[in-house]
Amino acid sequence: MIRAILVVVILIVLGALKVPIERDLAALHRKEHFRGVEFNLDLREKLGQLGFVAALSGFRAIVADGLFIQAHVAWERTEWGRVLLLFRQVTTLQPRVILFWDMAAWHMAWNAAVAAMNDKSQPRLALRVKAQREYFALGKDFLERGIKNNPDRLQLYEALARLYKEKYKDHEHAAEFYAKAATFPDAPSYEQRFSAYEHSYCEGREREAYEQLRQLYDEGVKERLPTLITRLKFLENKLGIPQDQRIPDK
Repeated sequence: MIRAILVVVILIVLGALKVPIERDLAALHRKEHFRGVEFNLDLREKLGQLGFVAALSGFRAIVADGLFIQAHVAWERTEWGRVLLLFRQVTTLQPRVILFWDMAAWHMAWNAAVAAMNDKSQPRLALRVKAQREYFALGKDFLERGIKNNPDRLQLYEALARLYKEKYKDHEHAAEFYAKAATFPDAPSYEQRFSAYEHSYCEGREREAYEQLRQLYDEGVKERLPTLITRLKFLENKLGIPQDQRIPDK
């Protein structure tokens, strides 16, 4: 009887100690934007046996690095389906590593998309374009999920802006994500400038873009880059800015 009571007391004490530790750990994960890994059948299917065992045993980083190397080899062999599969595994195992999300998006939206468009085995242009756009979408998906797992890191916002600009020719969304990247304390100065450039291509946003570019121009010589001056002059003409308010020709 005494032994049973002692066991119950020990369990209660351990439980009381465990609760605050788990609460603090959960708070730390929320603070660090760590979404964690859900150990379920879906994860088992994504990772395969080795990856799933690694996730359970705490060797995620080691296995993720190994899979990343395999993805590089698959890229060299232009095995795009395998590249996609491996990067899905890598980013699932290590969702807080920016490099993995960025490289996954680059391989899909740039390398695989170009390969699809230049696929000589597919004579129909419409199907090549369709395949290319599917790879664009895969790259965008990697970046969007990467941002969800790393909302506190500017690199993926910039990468998504670049994808919208170069692949979708979507200047409005490109401007939006360059602007989001520019809000970070450690953001390079070009983020704000790139956002203004993209706004200058958006119908109906010309006045906003002009004010942004003019403000940058007025900050000094270091901001007066050729592209900024070209876009600013374009907007001056389009908006009919009075001559005495325009920037000099030289």
